[in-house]
Amino acid sequence: MAARPADPVPVLLSPRRRRLRRELRALSGLLFGYVGLAYLLVPAWWRYHERGDVQQGVPTITRTASGIPGDPLNICLIGTREEVIRALIEASWNPADPITWHSSLGICHSVLLGRPYPSAPVSNLYVWERRQDLAFEQLVGKTARRRHHVRFWHSPEAQSDGRYLWLGAATFDRDVGISRRTGQITHHIDADVDAERDKLLGDLQAAGQLARIHKMPGIGWTLHGRNGGGDRYYTDGERRVGVLVEIGD
Repeated sequence: MAARPADPVPVLLSPRRRRLRRELRALSGLLFGYVGLAYLLVPAWWRYHERGDVQQGVPTITRTASGIPGDPLNICLIGTREEVIRALIEASWNPADPITWHSSLGICHSVLLGRPYPSAPVSNLYVWERRQDLAFEQLVGKTARRRHHVRFWHSPEAQSDGRYLWLGAATFDRDVGISRRTGQITHHIDADVDAERDKLLGDLQAAGQLARIHKMPGIGWTLHGRNGGGDRYYTDGERRVGVLVEIGD
């Protein structure tokens, strides 16, 4: 008669290991809860909250992917795509990389480890229901934690000479932190958005890339505006329109 196999001996964990397992389960639960809240539930609530607000005519403000009002559109350029790119590069502004897994890791390394990344990606904002067509930046210091940056959207139709009106949102990233709107990790902007608008135009003018500058109404005088991350901003509400020097002039 075959011998009956012995019952397995239960493995007893020490109190320390049991406590560690409980702490890891609790930490995992908090992490999944944060991701679900900040990146799924809160953005869905904002999309519902802002569902009836549709931009018409020439927009004055950007939107996040969740429909939250974002940075004001405080600058315009008139020119072709090639003229915009040339002008910003001549003014010492770097084109921002598109958002990819590789570039996302790059900006994390820049912010957390202090590594230079002069073409770090910028988050997507939306005008005319599409994300920015172009984005440029200037680092302040060696990392992407602090930087001047601008996003541009070209108008739906070109003018008769093939040039577009490019709506821009120029702001200064002063630090990295948590969004006050959604809890997501984001850059926080400096409140004086007019100073960033004027700096960009000054750089373009100094580089000889502007034929002339006009003014046009924007979002209007605002003292306590908030962007998509919940950061306060103030502005005189005007947009500056820079007509770029044509290629070949």
